[in-house]
Amino acid sequence: MSQPDDVSYSCGSCGYALNLTSSNRATSSIGSKYSKSINKGSISFLSIDPSRFTQVDEVNCLPITWGRYRSKSKLLCRSCGVLIGYGYGDSTALCGLESPTSSASSYKKITVKIRALQPSGSI
Repeated sequence: MSQPDDVSYSCGSCGYALNLTSSNRATSSIGSKYSKSINKGSISFLSIDPSRFTQVDEVNCLPITWGRYRSKSKLLCRSCGVLIGYGYGDSTALCGLESPTSSASSYKKITVKIRALQPSGSI
């Protein structure tokens, strides 16, 4: 449930509601890391509504640390296809090392380009 002063966001290109709200932003890292991400033009969210995005997987099948593999998915607006941001996770399933039964929308980190968003009128 959203707070009265929450801001909901939609696609900056077509206005499609993305079901992202300011209360769902990852604010635990507010401080120096948060300032750096804002300066880079991105903000982080705790989760996304997968029905509002088209997800295109980019997989790096080289281990980033011993025994872990990094997956990266482009998050595109379901309506117009513009790039909204990226979802990051550790996935051995996409590298063919385990069965692909894990959820594609369970990202450890979700970054969204600030320029790809616009405030919506209502949630």
